[in-house]
Amino acid sequence: MPGENLSRDEARERAALLSVEGYEVSLDLRSAVGGTDVGPRTFRSVTTIRFRCAEPGAASFADLIAPSVTALSLNGRDLDPGAVFDGTRILLEDLAEDNELVVDAQCAYSRTGEGMHRFVDPEDGEVYLYTQYEPADSRRVFANFEQPDLKAPFRFEVRAPEGWVVWSNGVGELADGVWKFAETKPISTYITAFVAGPYHYVSDSYERVFEDGTRLEIPLGALCRKGLAKHFDSDDVFLVTKQGLDFFHDHFDYPYPFGKYDQAFVPEYNLGAMENPGCVTFREEFIFRGRVTQAAYERRANVILHEMAHMWFGDLVTMVWWDDLWLKESFADFMGTFSMVEATRFTNGWTTFANSRKSWAYRADQLPSTHPITADIHDLEDAKLNFDGITYAKGASVLKQLVAYVGRDAFLEGARRYFKRNAYGNTRLGDLLSVLEETSGRDMATWSRSWLQTAGVNSLTPQVILGPEGRVTELAILQEAAESHPELRPHRVAVGLYRRSPEGTVERYARAEVDVEGPRTVVGELVGAAAPDLVLVNDDDLTYCKIRFDEGSLATLREGLGEITDPLARALCWSALWNLTRDALMPARDFIDLVLRFAGRESDIGVLQMLHAWTNSALTHYAAPGWRAEGGPLLAEGALRELRLAEPGSQHQLTWARFFAAVASGEADFQLLQELLDGTAKIDGLDVDQELRWAFLEPLAVHGVADEAALAAELARDDTASGKRHQVRCLAARPSAAVKAQAWASVVEADSLSNALVEATIAGFGRPSQRELTAPYAAKYFEVIERVWEERSIQIGMDVVKGLFPSLQDSSATLDATDAWLAARGAAAPALRRLVLEARDDLARSLRAQACDGASGG
Repeated sequence: MPGENLSRDEARERAALLSVEGYEVSLDLRSAVGGTDVGPRTFRSVTTIRFRCAEPGAASFADLIAPSVTALSLNGRDLDPGAVFDGTRILLEDLAEDNELVVDAQCAYSRTGEGMHRFVDPEDGEVYLYTQYEPADSRRVFANFEQPDLKAPFRFEVRAPEGWVVWSNGVGELADGVWKFAETKPISTYITAFVAGPYHYVSDSYERVFEDGTRLEIPLGALCRKGLAKHFDSDDVFLVTKQGLDFFHDHFDYPYPFGKYDQAFVPEYNLGAMENPGCVTFREEFIFRGRVTQAAYERRANVILHEMAHMWFGDLVTMVWWDDLWLKESFADFMGTFSMVEATRFTNGWTTFANSRKSWAYRADQLPSTHPITADIHDLEDAKLNFDGITYAKGASVLKQLVAYVGRDAFLEGARRYFKRNAYGNTRLGDLLSVLEETSGRDMATWSRSWLQTAGVNSLTPQVILGPEGRVTELAILQEAAESHPELRPHRVAVGLYRRSPEGTVERYARAEVDVEGPRTVVGELVGAAAPDLVLVNDDDLTYCKIRFDEGSLATLREGLGEITDPLARALCWSALWNLTRDALMPARDFIDLVLRFAGRESDIGVLQMLHAWTNSALTHYAAPGWRAEGGPLLAEGALRELRLAEPGSQHQLTWARFFAAVASGEADFQLLQELLDGTAKIDGLDVDQELRWAFLEPLAVHGVADEAALAAELARDDTASGKRHQVRCLAARPSAAVKAQAWASVVEADSLSNALVEATIAGFGRPSQRELTAPYAAKYFEVIERVWEERSIQIGMDVVKGLFPSLQDSSATLDATDAWLAARGAAAPALRRLVLEARDDLARSLRAQACDGASGG
C-alpha cells in the first residue's frame, strides 16, 4: 500500500486550492469476458475533469491507481505519463484558473472487492462486475480528486459486452453500443458506482403526492446474479423500500433527490451495503438460499433503511473529511432502526439494537484504539479502520440519547433545517449542532463535549437502601468510568423496579426517569416504593452505558432471568450479564449455565441468536482451559435438548439446530449430524435444506468425520458461488497439519484467492478444537504481517491481520510475543499497529476472564 495513502492535511490543502466543475468518465468493460488471466486483467478508463484553481501557477495532483497510463493532457498540453504518474498520483503543475485534465488509463479489475470487482460465477461461467469505493477506491476505476469535499456532477458512459446491462447512479440508456447515463447531482467520488453484467433485474415504482400537490415518482429496481433469481424475494425488498421512502418523506421534508432507486445484490462483497445514490449495493447473502429466521429479514430491512437514510445523511449532505464520518454513519445506524420500528413489520427493532448493535459498541469502546465519536482521522488508512462499532453503534446509541435529551420533534426539525441549508454541500460537527440548538433551545456544546468528543463507556450501578417496613428509603445510581477515560457523562435514564408476581413472573411495577450527573445521583421519585427483586438501570435503553446490578438483583437474575416478561428488559439483562463476563466480573461457566437454563424461554429470535454467539465465545475464550472439556459437552447436550423441545418447523428449532451443529463435541453428536444429512434420522419439522447441510457438514469436517471426498460431493450437489465458499471453509477446517500449511500458504504467501475465498479460508483455519495444530503459526504470524500489510490491498491486509492473529493460543507467551512485536515495530503503519493492539487487548481480556472462571471452579 505504499503511496496510496492521503493525509488530511493534503486534502485540506487541495480543497483550498481546487474546486471541481464536473467529470466525464468513459469506461470500456468489454475486456471483462474472454481471454485468460495472465497478469492483471485491465479495462480502458478515459476521464475528463474540469476544475478551477484559486492560485494560477500553483501545483497539485490527481489520484489514480492503475497499472498504466496511455496518455495525459492538461489544458491541451500533452504530459509524459512516465514523468508525472507514479502509480497512485498524477502531478499537475502550472495550473490555470480554469483547467481541463484528460487521462487515458488502463485500470485493473479487482478480486479483493475494492474498485471494479470482477466475479466469475462457477455455476454458469457468467461474469459480473460491480464497484465499491469507500473510502477511496474510485481512483482504481477513473482519475479523480479522491476526497469527500471535492464534490462535482458526473457524466458516465460505458461500453460493455453484448447482452449486458449496466447500471450507475443516474438513469442509463443504450445507444449505438454505448451505455450513457444522466448527469448526477454534485456528489463525492466515493459514492459513484457501476454495476454491469447479465444480472437478473426486477422493476417497480414509488409514487408520492405532497401536500402542495407536487408529485414524485421514483423508478425502483432490484437485481442479483441469475443463479440467485429463484431465491430472490424482490417483493419484500420493494415493500420495505416503499415503507422507508414514505417514512423519510414524512419526517425529512426533503424529497428523495437522486431520481431512480436501484438496489443491487452483488457477489463477494466486503461490506453489508453501500449507499451509492441511485445505485445502492448490498452483499448477496441478503438473498436467502435456505430457510432463515425472522431476525435475518429484520437485519435486511434494517440495512435497506440504513442505506436509504444515507441518501440524506451522507449523500445529499456529506462530511468535509473522515473525522466527521459519524455525521453519516451514526445517523444512518440510528435512523435505520428508528424508521424500521415505526414503518415496517419489525416493531421490536430496538430490542435487537440493545442486544446486538450495542454489544459491538461496548467492545469497541473498551479497546485501546477507542476514540471519540468525532474522531481524529489523519489519513485514509485511519479512515478505513474507523468504520467501527463506535462510529456506527455507539454513535447511534448516543443519537437515541440525544432524541430523549432534546425531544423527538426538535431533533427531526433540526434534521430538516440541516438538509435544506447544506444540500449538495459538506459539513462539520458545528453545522449540525447549531441547528439543534435552534430547534431545542439546549446547550449542544456541553452535550457534544461529553458525548461526541470523549471516549469510553460509563457503568451505572443501582444502590438500594430499604427501611424496616420493606420499602425503598433511598435509591441512588453510581456512575463509574475507566481510569483511561475518566469522563462522567450526563445520562437521561429510566430506572425500573421489578418484582416477582404470584404467578412467578418478573414484572415492572414502578419506573422513573432521571438525569444522572456525576458519581452519584439520587432517584427521589422511587422513594417509598415496595422493595424490588430487580433494579434495572437504563430500563427502556435510553442511554449508552454498561448496566451493573446490586447483589439482590443479580440473585434474582440467577434464579428467574427467564421469567422477565418484557423482551427489551430481558435483552438488557442478558447484555449486562455478558458485559460482566467480558469484564471478568462473572465466571464464564456461570454465564453458560444461565444460557443453558433460560435461553430456551427466549422469545426474541435475534436475542437468542446473539446468546448463542456469546456462549460460544464464552467457552472458546473466557472459560478456564481446564473446564472446556466439561463445558463443551454440556453445551452440546443443552442445545440438543432445546432442539428437540422446540416447536416443529419453528424458527427457534432452526436456530437451535444451527447452534447444536456449532457446539457438537462427541461421537454421538457427529453421528446424529451425519444421519440428518443422510436422511436416516429425522427431527420433526426440521427441513435440512442446502444451507443447513453445510452447517452440519462443517463440524464433521472440523473433527475429521467428513473428508475431502465428502466435501467434493457436497460441492457437486451445490455447485454455486455460495457452495464454493462453504467448501473452501470446510476444507481449511480439517484437522491436519498439511491442511493448515496449505491454508496458510494460500492466504499469506499467494495472492490468487478472491476476497471471499480469503475470508472463507481464514474462517476455516483457526478452530478451538485444533489449538495444537495452529500453534506453530503464532510465531509465523508476527514474522509476516508487516510484509502482508505492505504488499496487499488494505482490505486483504485487514482480513489477514485480524483473522490470523493467534487468539486461540491464549497464554501469557502469546501476549508477550505480541508486546515484543509492538515494541520492535514502532515505525510500522499506524493502522497495522492498531489492529495488533486491538487483538492484543482481546487476548488480555480473555486471560483475565479465564482467571476469574478458574478461581470460581476451586
